[in-house]
Amino acid sequence: MPCWYYEKKELRNTPSIQDGIDYETECRYRKEGARFIIDTGTKMDLGYNTMATGVVYFHRFYMFHSFKNFPRYVTACCCLLLAGKVEETPKKCKDIIRTAKSLLSEQKFMTFGEDPKEEVMTLERILLQTIKFDLQVEHPYSYLLKYAKCLKGDKNKLQKMVQMAWTFVNDSLCTTLSLQWEPEIIAVALMYLAGKLSKFEVVDWNGRQPKHLRWWDMFVEDVTMDLLEDICHQVLDLYSQANNTKPPDSPPLTPSNEPCRDRTITAPPTESASTTPNVTPGKVTKVEAAAVSSNGCLTTDTTDSIKPMDVPTHFPTYPANYAPSNINININYPPAFPPANVSVPPPPVNTMNHIVPPMHHMGSSGTTRPAPPAPTTTPAPFQPYPYPTNASYFPPNNPVPPAPTPRTYYPPQP
Repeated sequence: MPCWYYEKKELRNTPSIQDGIDYETECRYRKEGARFIIDTGTKMDLGYNTMATGVVYFHRFYMFHSFKNFPRYVTACCCLLLAGKVEETPKKCKDIIRTAKSLLSEQKFMTFGEDPKEEVMTLERILLQTIKFDLQVEHPYSYLLKYAKCLKGDKNKLQKMVQMAWTFVNDSLCTTLSLQWEPEIIAVALMYLAGKLSKFEVVDWNGRQPKHLRWWDMFVEDVTMDLLEDICHQVLDLYSQANNTKPPDSPPLTPSNEPCRDRTITAPPTESASTTPNVTPGKVTKVEAAAVSSNGCLTTDTTDSIKPMDVPTHFPTYPANYAPSNINININYPPAFPPANVSVPPPPVNTMNHIVPPMHHMGSSGTTRPAPPAPTTTPAPFQPYPYPTNASYFPPNNPVPPAPTPRTYYPPQP
């Protein structure tokens, strides 16, 4: 299977950037496409897994193609259509297009061309080839709930922390975190961030061992604080204060006269995927703030006006003597998706089911599977079976066999 994790330098050298789109504009296009998938999926009553899978497809697609060649809203509908099939919540293409038309302005919907259904259905084949038919995607949601059930503490504080972390996971879909880190690491980082903001300090957890310095050590090994801080800042940057200038629209501004199957498509290079996750955490460029809807997701503003949130302009790097009181933030988080019945304390858990075993690569010093022991006794040689002579099968003179008796298990024929 291909590796879908990239370093930051690769994220700044995408086909869109090579095509003349600056990095900040590409980040905005990615954010608006992800928000559109979430808004469309929410309006069509799709599950969070379906929407998240569609967003991951969206981000992976634009690691090989430019926003100038494929408008983001057409690609978003295509990703949501494919994600519904994969997650077993299929929706008809015409229904997705109808919902998209109700959410987009007339100018944005013109990017679908004269035959929107044909445009989306044709793009689906390009999408499948681009993501190399790697359809199964894991998300931080399941890891978030699994890890939370192992934590001990006040029930109300734990529930608040889980809902806040769930909201952060929703918002992280608007960033490229799914292209940088595994879902386990994202879940740990956003639970850490939610714990700091909700003043929930984890002091004990099920399955704790002396070698575990922090609660996430028994789930994910070798996670540094610098890495967690980098992931947290990329999510918090979504809430930064942005100017109210209207951003330019994405190309093309006019409908295409040719279907996307007639466009020249270059084969994505297979060596562009990084085999090593990002190991150089740091601050990223700020992106515009967005409002938070009632379902915990960033909302889509069809008029392209940015609604800044009443939050600090930026979140500084956590000092070494970090304390929860150092952050002065008051965000009223709306109800989120996670189930409201996360029990605290959790039921007894077999800790071995929650430990992620480290991967050991076989090398010159590694152990190998022992060879099976040699048989102690020599098996007896094959003895042919003594078949009886033909005389025992057939009587002499070959008499005519008697007529068979009629079968009684069939009903009589009329």
